[in-house]
Amino acid sequence: MDALTASMALLRLEGLGPARYWQLLDHFGSPDRALLQLPQAMLSKLPVRAQSQWREFCRLGAQSELLEWVQGERARCVQRGVQLVCHSDSDYPPLLMEISRPPPLLYLRGPRAILALPQIAIVGARRATSAGLDNARSFAMELARSGFAITSGLALGVDAAAHRGALRGTGATIAVLGSGVDCIYPRQNRALADEILAAGGAILSELPLESGAEAKNFPRRNRIISGLSMGVLLVEAALRSGSLITARLALEQNREVFAIPGSIHNPMARGCHHLIREGATLVETSGDVVGQLGGLLAEPSATEPAPAILLDDRQRRLLLAMQGGPRSIEQLAGETGEGPGELMALLLQMELEGLLEPLPGGYQLTVRGAACCCEGEGVAS
Repeated sequence: MDALTASMALLRLEGLGPARYWQLLDHFGSPDRALLQLPQAMLSKLPVRAQSQWREFCRLGAQSELLEWVQGERARCVQRGVQLVCHSDSDYPPLLMEISRPPPLLYLRGPRAILALPQIAIVGARRATSAGLDNARSFAMELARSGFAITSGLALGVDAAAHRGALRGTGATIAVLGSGVDCIYPRQNRALADEILAAGGAILSELPLESGAEAKNFPRRNRIISGLSMGVLLVEAALRSGSLITARLALEQNREVFAIPGSIHNPMARGCHHLIREGATLVETSGDVVGQLGGLLAEPSATEPAPAILLDDRQRRLLLAMQGGPRSIEQLAGETGEGPGELMALLLQMELEGLLEPLPGGYQLTVRGAACCCEGEGVAS
């Protein structure tokens, strides 16, 4: 039995969530061994239906209700264009893997490469002020143009404004749901979800297909939003709000946390002010965020020679498009024919290899990147 099948079967057992899943994995080392040898002490703590499902699996194996559901779910994913990303996959988001009890399994609509992009979460109030919505859109647009993917929860208010800002900046954006990826919530944002996917963005959830939006799902969703991201930007929030919880989760996960201050007479600014008093960075422009997070991106050592790089056709085409000087992301998309998600993943890869560097709204060649353009074989030395 492969790891994905075993993981899906374990998570299908009612009452066996990520916490118990990781306890089992720590003990048994693999999900298939954990499924086959589920300890009686843990089984007795699960609901009666889960106990019955597991015992039937032990008797019937592939013909059990449990494994038939897994095979059916995998088939539905294929039919609906949904990819399954297991924690054992090499492209599982590394930052998310660092948090306590990360989701063992992710359901993804959109390109898998987008999960490798450096992400900034932008969150805030559903009933934000017009100024708050403007801030969310403008910060998201500028950060997207600086090379960051914008991650949020597709909620009304600040979340939706952040996604739209990223789209306006022709950058990548990821919507993390508290429902199945095929059950867009709220309904008012279904058109926005379609726009995100059409632009090369992604819809993500840890919940099975056809899962509805329930209150208990949103704290789990929030830990994914912060866990995927290098930092979280709080735009507006009341003192008791899900957005403030997301920001606090980010602090617990050792992520950078930023907050936009507001008027002392605006109740939607109180959450930001509270967070700033707790140590969040006060920001007034997107440059404040980029300045603090940009240094976290890997760069080649200045004291060691960079290893040789063999360029593929896509990389070479991108570098040639930049020979004339800095290019905006819109220009690069037009000149290379790359889709938004694929382009952002390619730009990140080449930035990490020291071939180009981000500018506000675009990119330019580094000395090393320019040297690559001059190499007949496309090899930097």
